[in-house]
Amino acid sequence: MLAVRKVRRKLRMGTICSPNPSGTKTSSEVCNADWMASLPPHLHNVPLSNLAIPGSHDSFSYWVDEKSPVGPDQTAAIKRLARISLVKKLMKKWSVTQNLTFREQLEAGIRYFDLRVSSKPGDADQEIYFIHGLFGIKVWDGLMEIDSFLTQHPQEIVFLDFNHFYAMDEAHHKRLVLRIQEAFGNKLCSACSVESMTLRALWEKKCQVLIFYHCPFYKQYPFLWPGKKIPAPWANTTSVSKLILFLETTLSERAPRGSFHVSQAILTPRVKTIARGLVGGLKNTLVHRNLPAILDWVKTQKPGAMGVNIITSDFVDLVDFATTVIELNDLLQEDRALAKC
Repeated sequence: MLAVRKVRRKLRMGTICSPNPSGTKTSSEVCNADWMASLPPHLHNVPLSNLAIPGSHDSFSYWVDEKSPVGPDQTAAIKRLARISLVKKLMKKWSVTQNLTFREQLEAGIRYFDLRVSSKPGDADQEIYFIHGLFGIKVWDGLMEIDSFLTQHPQEIVFLDFNHFYAMDEAHHKRLVLRIQEAFGNKLCSACSVESMTLRALWEKKCQVLIFYHCPFYKQYPFLWPGKKIPAPWANTTSVSKLILFLETTLSERAPRGSFHVSQAILTPRVKTIARGLVGGLKNTLVHRNLPAILDWVKTQKPGAMGVNIITSDFVDLVDFATTVIELNDLLQEDRALAKC
């Protein structure tokens, strides 16, 4: 019976979002646009903190602007070097961590977005931009892209994690929060008990967006969740074995209640890593050859109160990352079937 349900769910959510002339599916074209809506009814009452949810690391960095100033997240030495045009081209190779746009990530099944934002020097409009070494698109443009998807897919829920802020004073924060309100309106979910956040509860309220704000400013708005409600331990290593040990350790230390949990299944380059692979960039030097091994670890995991919850990756389209994470929720169905025996 479980196998039949799994096949039916794949038929519902494993369609092609954009037709491929060759007639084959690549990992970036498998459409998980409605995977939450396609979960079986008994999972509709499970807290989102107990489900397996795919996310992306530096989610906005599919495009960065080589012509813009170097971001305030960089050291003074890097800013001086970046006066040489070639340096910015090399920076781009190490700043970009995703290939897919927000819309494409959402269609692929990504529901957690890691967001870093900044004001831009000399910007007369006082807009807020995404940032990772170099400036990305305007935050407003990204929010509108996400909102458009959510309007078309009313049973899908997203986590927007604003966890790094650069060159932002109180006026900038107020502008950013206003933009969030303008973009999502009634789709915003007020901060409350993590355990009460189930698909069914959110569907009944017609809420689709959880905003996490790692700054004391969150206290001024009921729809901003404190950053402590979504811890994301960072391994800061280039070694797959050390990363996996770290992920296992932090999962074993996860609080069973009161917060979500992000497993950052990512490798972080060191200075010597960048020096060795300067021209190749992050994808070719570190990610491409190690992502299959990381995905193998993901396949061994199980969601639940003490299991995995949100799992993030770089370049989520290089392997069948999102679908692999989503299918971990089938293990919760198996538990239910065994309980009935």
